[in-house]
Amino acid sequence: MPNIYQPAEDSFLLAEVLKKKLPLLVKKNLDLKFLEIGCGSGVILRAAFDSGIKKENIFSCDINPDAVAHCIDLGFSCIQSDLFDKIPAQKYDVIVFNPPYLPEDEREPEDSKRATTGGKKGNEIILRFLEEAKKYLKKEGRIFLITSSLAEDVDFESLGYFAREVSSKKMFFEKITAWEVRR
Repeated sequence: MPNIYQPAEDSFLLAEVLKKKLPLLVKKNLDLKFLEIGCGSGVILRAAFDSGIKKENIFSCDINPDAVAHCIDLGFSCIQSDLFDKIPAQKYDVIVFNPPYLPEDEREPEDSKRATTGGKKGNEIILRFLEEAKKYLKKEGRIFLITSSLAEDVDFESLGYFAREVSSKKMFFEKITAWEVRR
């Protein structure tokens, strides 16, 4: 999987949050619809499936065709899409995104920027995601996503969301935070 974003602290933090939260949501709704934007290696898709979501209700996309092919090989439904551009118009109970969230760094190699850089301030892709997600999230649905202390803060409220921190991890140079977001 050399051309696919490899799971790291952010992926593992998000997977742990989902392993706690998703079984509770599945108990309330056995037909829960799940969408992951930016599926990468498929570690989050596996966490969703292991949490009791039916495989036929798990849908994903990635901008990287290698990640799409890999997740299809794992048995998941996946298409190539830049965020929601090619996502069929339907509503999901859960939308998950481990975005590129670092501020632009001129020294970073071009080949890794797509997986790590969220824009000049680091939060531009997240802001675009949250704006577009409104069309795809069910009224009582939830978004789970990761942010970094290195990026500019996201003002969830101004975007029409209520967000609460559900977990975080402090590392040498940053704090990554997992959020549960509702409308």
